[in-house]
Amino acid sequence: MTDLRALLGIEHPVLLGPFGGLSSVALAAAVSEAGGLGGYGLYGYDGDRIRSTVASLREATSRPFAVNIWLPTGDEVAPNPQHTVFAQALQPFYDAVGLEVPARPERYVPSLDEQLDAIWESAPPVLSTVFGVPSGDLIEQAHRRGIRVVATATTVAEAAALAEAGVDAVIATGFEAGGHRVSFLRPPEESLVGTFSLVPQVVDAVDVPVIAAGGIADRRGVAAAFALGASAVQVGTAFLATAESAANQAHRDAIRATPADGTVLTRAMSGRLARGARNRAVRAIEASGTIAPFPMQNWLTGRFRAAAGEQNLGELQSLWMGQGSPLARCSTAAEAFAELVAGVPQKP
Repeated sequence: MTDLRALLGIEHPVLLGPFGGLSSVALAAAVSEAGGLGGYGLYGYDGDRIRSTVASLREATSRPFAVNIWLPTGDEVAPNPQHTVFAQALQPFYDAVGLEVPARPERYVPSLDEQLDAIWESAPPVLSTVFGVPSGDLIEQAHRRGIRVVATATTVAEAAALAEAGVDAVIATGFEAGGHRVSFLRPPEESLVGTFSLVPQVVDAVDVPVIAAGGIADRRGVAAAFALGASAVQVGTAFLATAESAANQAHRDAIRATPADGTVLTRAMSGRLARGARNRAVRAIEASGTIAPFPMQNWLTGRFRAAAGEQNLGELQSLWMGQGSPLARCSTAAEAFAELVAGVPQKP
């Protein structure tokens, strides 16, 4: 099997999870500069913003990094008259941060084609995808430009589909992981496999390198992932808690204060299942029973979540975190990276 470090051009098999909305150039560059693979989430970015972001990453580090996109699943809704109904249901949250109820936009997210055009032009070293199987054309276009393609699976069947499509590596993400459950063959509620069970089965099922993700936050988790056959780890929450991330202090404090059984899988914030802390906003939206489909709900809550973030109001933000959050004890990216690398088996 291809050595993942050689494949991605990295020194240490530690990848930074790409945070949709919480990524920062500083954190991605810090991980890349340390010899890992920095990651940056491009969810919701239009073409111009993608170009400028990749340019900023290149200015910040001369080493490889990855950018991440969400593949359309086909069930996304476009702006429609229901927008007003769902927006009004969230009015108390807009009031709490001093915003008017937002009017219906022309679109909720840029098209995949617009994003890919910018990615092909910018040619980042690595492209990672979630929520589906990259098309043959996407993989061909990436490889033609020297871009490695890494895709994400939550079940063995999904991993097999990705490997068959020709991706360079598969991220096997267990249900312990924070943020969105990126299942695509079956509903996420029917695809909840733990990292400890998922990783070795994916390793047995595919012939490409497997990257373990979900609940890994210190050297012990890294050692366990390699014992299960993983070629690398992808870590989110432990880095999200560091000073270099785009998370505010309320979010960082919540990561360190939330026990593993204090996180919840919810559709409240985005309309898709995701793991985070059950704060005031999650509890209230779930109790209301009024949750718009994706990406309408994500766009609507995004208006007050952004303002809440600026005001450091953790109870009104999306406090994404995984079940390994109590293990996220490092305050800087360098400290977190060193802790994780300490768990990587030494080469014979």
